Amino acid sequence: MVTIAARFRVDRGDFVLDVDLKLPSRGVTALFGPSGAGKTTVLRCIAGLERLADAHVDFDGEVWQHGRDFVPTHRRSLGYVFQEASLFPHLSARGNMEYGFKRIPAAERRIAWDDLVALLDLGHLLDRHPDQLSGGERQRVGLARALLTSPRLLLLDEPLSALDAARKQEILPYLERLRDQLDIPMLYVSHSHDEVIRLADHLVLLDNGRVRASGPLAETLARTDLQLSRGIEASVMIETTVAAHEDDWHLSRLAFAGGELLVPRCRREPGGTLRVRVHARDVALACSRVEDSSINNQIAARVVEIVPADGPAYVLIRLDAAGVPLLARITRRSADRLGLAPGGAVWAQIKSAALLEA
Repeated sequence: MVTIAARFRVDRGDFVLDVDLKLPSRGVTALFGPSGAGKTTVLRCIAGLERLADAHVDFDGEVWQHGRDFVPTHRRSLGYVFQEASLFPHLSARGNMEYGFKRIPAAERRIAWDDLVALLDLGHLLDRHPDQLSGGERQRVGLARALLTSPRLLLLDEPLSALDAARKQEILPYLERLRDQLDIPMLYVSHSHDEVIRLADHLVLLDNGRVRASGPLAETLARTDLQLSRGIEASVMIETTVAAHEDDWHLSRLAFAGGELLVPRCRREPGGTLRVRVHARDVALACSRVEDSSINNQIAARVVEIVPADGPAYVLIRLDAAGVPLLARITRRSADRLGLAPGGAVWAQIKSAALLEA
């Protein structure tokens, strides 16, 4: 059900933002695009941090702005997490978190203090001050402070951009926990493919102030009409279930509608769900199943379409594996030699699949 609607136009002379969005009320919606695309401006307009003369923002039937009727930010039930945690330096982690928590009447609190402390693993940090915390720890405290106001919507503006690679990997599992365990829709601004594919359920692609695409993550990633699929990072995301572990080989078998994938052993137990990223550059094609190959993963699929890729030597091929989209980036020579055409049956040989797990 669509319960977040936002329409506004911002004209700053050298930059015009003109969007009309209808977004799902559950899960994580990623606002993705290059720097200067308008991602943060969209977030600020939804939050009411920018007041426009002609705008409409509706959250779950509650109108936050329509024309000149405007609900100020402090009366919108939302939490906002910035690139920097911006904690109060004179307060401990506990004091920072209590700042918002104590302002919410007990009867209106929808997130319990102890539950959130456990979810974000903050128990041992509560008495430390911001200068005693790492960047990732400060951002976890910032997340907790925003969530303890019991918001109905959480806005995150590139919350990992100020962290180094190690700290990003440290905090990503906590963001996954929030997505999976809290029933709070999130709008997540990022220009990182990895973050979006790991966290998002719905993707809005912004470029130069315009919405180029909006839809479920897996479907949007596989669209061949978008620049997103044309570069070396072109990939798809597959939702899988852990079927079994092959301990002798240190591998795991992951099941999905199109078949199974063998991957390096994951930490999830059988029955658990796991996202997998498959790059188009790591998919080779054959007209029949190859038995004497080092490639373990061979998936039966049909060719949906063939389009030019990012260079004259390559084509991008969209495949359908029992309803699951795949992309393959191969040379034009190979496509011609195999006689590939829409509707044809192929075997997708997946050389490598990246696990996206906590």
